[in-house]
Amino acid sequence: MTAIRVVAAVVERDGRVLLGRRPDDKQHGGHWEFPGGKIDPGEGATEAAHRELAEELALFVTHVGDRLLAVEDAASSFIIEFYAVAARGEPEALEHTAIGWFTPSELETMLLAPADARFALWYATRDK
Repeated sequence: MTAIRVVAAVVERDGRVLLGRRPDDKQHGGHWEFPGGKIDPGEGATEAAHRELAEELALFVTHVGDRLLAVEDAASSFIIEFYAVAARGEPEALEHTAIGWFTPSELETMLLAPADARFALWYATRDK
């Protein structure tokens, strides 16, 4: 089975990261996630981040940095690639049931989608 690449945007402001809560009718419904989505054929992570954040959050991506971590989702054929992303605008929950800004320590207590939980653990301990 061919892996499907997914971009996950790590948008940081004032020491907090942006997360959205997945709709209940989707896989991992009710779990929080870093925003993003599938990288379409012929697209790179940068183009996917621009498209997905505009569609999901009405944000304008100004910069896509290095890939921070890639995590395989054991429940699917997805490989979630986490990228540092800078964006302008105030996010709107266009596809999520809620959005919020959270500190790395708050992530430890949240119900996160499995790949996002693995990234959050790495993220919280990366400088220690």
